[in-house]
Amino acid sequence: MVNKLDMSNSFNEKYGPWALITGASKGLGAEFARQCAQRGLNTLLIATSEDLLRGNVEQIKQTYNVDADYIVLDLSREDILDVIRPVTDNMEIGLVISNAGISTVHPFLSSSKKQLLTHLHINTRPSMLLAHHFGRKMIKVKRGGIMLLSSASANTGAPYVANYAGAKAYNLILAESLWYEFKKFGVDVLGFMPGSTKTPGWDLNNPAKSKLVNVMGAEETITEALDALGKQPSLIAGKRNRLVYFIMQRILSRKIAIKMVANTMEKLFGPFG
Repeated sequence: MVNKLDMSNSFNEKYGPWALITGASKGLGAEFARQCAQRGLNTLLIATSEDLLRGNVEQIKQTYNVDADYIVLDLSREDILDVIRPVTDNMEIGLVISNAGISTVHPFLSSSKKQLLTHLHINTRPSMLLAHHFGRKMIKVKRGGIMLLSSASANTGAPYVANYAGAKAYNLILAESLWYEFKKFGVDVLGFMPGSTKTPGWDLNNPAKSKLVNVMGAEETITEALDALGKQPSLIAGKRNRLVYFIMQRILSRKIAIKMVANTMEKLFGPFG
């Protein structure tokens, strides 16, 4: 039997002493922060809500006997590294989790150009910048981990979340590519694709129809992500989700797979005009 303390020490040695998590005010990001702290890492939380960040930091410090801090930052800004560097230059960031993302469910043309660009920037640019900046630091010391949050929607065309799915496909391919480039230097990279997960955002969008899809708990989803780091280039959360997307990618045609996704979206969030 594997001792939980040994697992925590091993995780800390490989990815400590600090974990940086974006989008860490609530939902998956807050759960990432909690589980990183549970595994012995100090945590640096980044998001836009200072009140939520402060509360999460206080709870982490009190519960897990680790250090924690936060940065209030809008990740759609072009100068995010100028804000992050002064805080992190004196920290050893051993794990970067680029979790922040934004999605709206409606036809592509219902969004303005400004909305599309803002969402594209939030969903892609931070992953690229953080992987480049901290990847260089990690490679110098030959240890560390980077996780870029993608989405199951990155695997095929996803009507009604087209811009989001395209951005998450970028994160997935970036992560899988860096998995190979960085592994020779002892740095692990993972492209993680959560499926439908019970978070405040999920409940707000359409809780009544959640039985149409496999909705996982946030704790289960994040445990899978952290456990997979260093073992493979990418992962879809949940055995059932992996089976569904295996069938969609390997057995069905792209045309049929896209129609299946569209049908599910219409049942969950439609009708769309």
